[in-house]
Amino acid sequence: MAERAGADAALRASRRQLVIDSLGIVGSVTGFGLVYGLTARAAGFSPFEVMAMGVLVFAGAAQFAAVGYVLGGFPWAGVVLLTAFINARHLLYSAALAPYLAGRPRPLRALLAHFLTDEAFALGLSHFRRLGRADLWGYWWGAIVATFIPWNLASLAGVVLGGQIPEPERLGLDVIFPAAMAGLAVGLISGRRELVATIVGAVAAVGVSLAWDPAAGIIAGGLLGPVAAMAVPRGAPVPAGEAASLPGPSAGSDGRDDR
Repeated sequence: MAERAGADAALRASRRQLVIDSLGIVGSVTGFGLVYGLTARAAGFSPFEVMAMGVLVFAGAAQFAAVGYVLGGFPWAGVVLLTAFINARHLLYSAALAPYLAGRPRPLRALLAHFLTDEAFALGLSHFRRLGRADLWGYWWGAIVATFIPWNLASLAGVVLGGQIPEPERLGLDVIFPAAMAGLAVGLISGRRELVATIVGAVAAVGVSLAWDPAAGIIAGGLLGPVAAMAVPRGAPVPAGEAASLPGPSAGSDGRDDR
């Protein structure tokens, strides 16, 4: 009984922390979505097209890149291929979340994958690590409440208001998203491997973006960071008595939370 009460208290505390962490995400997603809506309008997208892309694609950086490629006159096949490369980092996100969600039905995992974004991953993984298991309420909060809804509402506002808003750079809206993602990355650093991945990924992304193309920079950072981290030796083995206190799925557990 006491153990169950302690688990319930830990769940409530972690959810409160998740909600607090998500407040900054709501602000950054709103600003970034507003800029996206403005850019999409300049590319000739209608409000319906912007909303359809936000619901069916729902991938902020890839949507932004797609609008830029349309403005650049790229063929649609090229737009699809290039944005798919940009979103390839979600394969790594999925691999990190998979141990927590392995016991869930495949259709549910497919639905979770559709709403997987940088923000949903960072909020969800941190929440899962605190609990040592999955909590779908927490995942949906980060994916839907903190990201999906603000993104689409702000995108619609941007495309509808259009020319009534001055250049985004003058308002500083263009730096909100990078700043928020930097904060999320710092929060996910829990060891030397994560630190190496963050540093190498950031340096590679910025370097390639400045030397070549921002889209290629995203891909380079997403690939080189994890590769460099895997080259870092693991820490010393954890004594058996301390293993239970570490974050991550419990041994022999499928990460379920049926409450």
